[in-house]
Amino acid sequence: MLHWIEKAQKGDAEAFRELSGHVRGMAYVVAYDMLGDVQLAEDAVQEALLEAYMNLASLQEPAAFPGWFKTIVVRQCHRLLRRKRQALLPLEAAVHVAGSSPGVAEIAEHREWTQVLHRSVSELSAKLRVPLQLFYFYGYSLQEISVYLDLSVATLKKRLYDGRRKLKGALPVVDLAAAFHLLHEGGQRMLHIVNGDTVGDKLKQGIVQGEVLVWREIYSAGPIFIDPVAEQNQQLRAEVLQATMGIPAAEYMAGCAEQEQRISGFRQYDEVVLWFEHDLFDQSMLAYLLHWFNGQKLGNTKLSLLCIGEFPGIELFHGLGQLTEAQLSTLPGTWRNIGRKELQLGSLLWEVYAAADPRKLADLLAAKREELAGGALAFAYDAFMAHLSRLPSVENGLGIVEQTTLQAVANGMDTPLKLFRQVTDELHRLGMGDTEYWKILRTLTAGEKPLIEIDGVAELTDYREVPEFLHRSVTLTGWGEQVLAGAADRLQLQSIDEWYGGLHLEGHDALWRWDRAAERPVQHPSSARME
Repeated sequence: MLHWIEKAQKGDAEAFRELSGHVRGMAYVVAYDMLGDVQLAEDAVQEALLEAYMNLASLQEPAAFPGWFKTIVVRQCHRLLRRKRQALLPLEAAVHVAGSSPGVAEIAEHREWTQVLHRSVSELSAKLRVPLQLFYFYGYSLQEISVYLDLSVATLKKRLYDGRRKLKGALPVVDLAAAFHLLHEGGQRMLHIVNGDTVGDKLKQGIVQGEVLVWREIYSAGPIFIDPVAEQNQQLRAEVLQATMGIPAAEYMAGCAEQEQRISGFRQYDEVVLWFEHDLFDQSMLAYLLHWFNGQKLGNTKLSLLCIGEFPGIELFHGLGQLTEAQLSTLPGTWRNIGRKELQLGSLLWEVYAAADPRKLADLLAAKREELAGGALAFAYDAFMAHLSRLPSVENGLGIVEQTTLQAVANGMDTPLKLFRQVTDELHRLGMGDTEYWKILRTLTAGEKPLIEIDGVAELTDYREVPEFLHRSVTLTGWGEQVLAGAADRLQLQSIDEWYGGLHLEGHDALWRWDRAAERPVQHPSSARME
């Protein structure tokens, strides 16, 4: 990004177009979160880009562009809000502060003291006003403001303290308590829940303030229950994951207990931010967490979500783990508020994902497709449709992963490493890791009628025991060729023992199949199709 900025500062219009494309998505997230209106958000971003273009030459340090540009976006949003004569605080944020769905009178009261707060801050001297606005209203960290204003962190903290002290004389006591709920200590009382250790470790390097909790689960594999932490459910899940993916059951259960214990203390934080991606691995995790939070009284804790499916400059985006620390550092503050509506919808998704009848999930996705596409759960439809396509197909008994794998072998992908890269790139909406994919690969080599053969790994259940496994030779068997051609049914040749969310398919005659043409699960007695 720095080279685009430097070229644009010298008048290179093409470089500014590249730069605009790079930051437009993040700017839109900030604008929409503040304005709650698609057209207004687009107008704000366009105006911000124009202002940035006109003033880019005045930016002395290119590395400061993200914070500088965010300030412009926020300023444009406030200008549009003033034009509409609306409250500066979005209504959705007011709902979060109240802790539950407020009535009309309560909303009006909240708006009134919010306006008083903003007006009171605006009347402070610039020395106090600017740090207060940047820190409390715009959400910048102490470190960012310190650099921006060329103040030491100690001086900045003193000015924030002095500003709060002066506000006590400007606001009634009853309003001051509510006001200072919003004015928390710059993210120190924040909990960030992330999808993996790689992302968690990077965020801990000063990218975010507060604590980081890595949610270590694979809800895209193994048995799923509405209440997965119930003792009996958790025990079964642990046993299946150990048998199919080599995850030690005792270690898994201990990890679950630890993360559930940590999340149960969420009320000690002012804000909980969920960091997730577009694929099934993440969307199933997000659905569970929304389901869990939906069953809690949030109290004064605000719930936010950052969920992305792409990042400028990355052609095939697999996830947050791909991003460098510098790239991740552009994301804090771009999350959006999560309200009761999103919690309830996420909870519904989890419940139908955990159902033994896959039609419940298909029906919900069809009914809520437009609602999902326009909200915080914009990636859920594609992710959970990808999940349903994993079911054995009507045509040949292959799910989408097995079908893609056999086709890749037929097309010349002749080692496990090549297969993993090809299949996970093609099916990136599933978000499969190597452990999950090796489990699927193992099923294709199993039994007396394997569909593929991997040199030197027959009968082995743990590929980690095979030297140079990733580069072993993979070939399609005669049975595999028949199934791929639709002349034989995979389940009739190999049988099945697999969990798809809350659905468990066993044996040669799995009741549920996936109709690729209709894109819908159907009941299908496969034993009558092919012999």
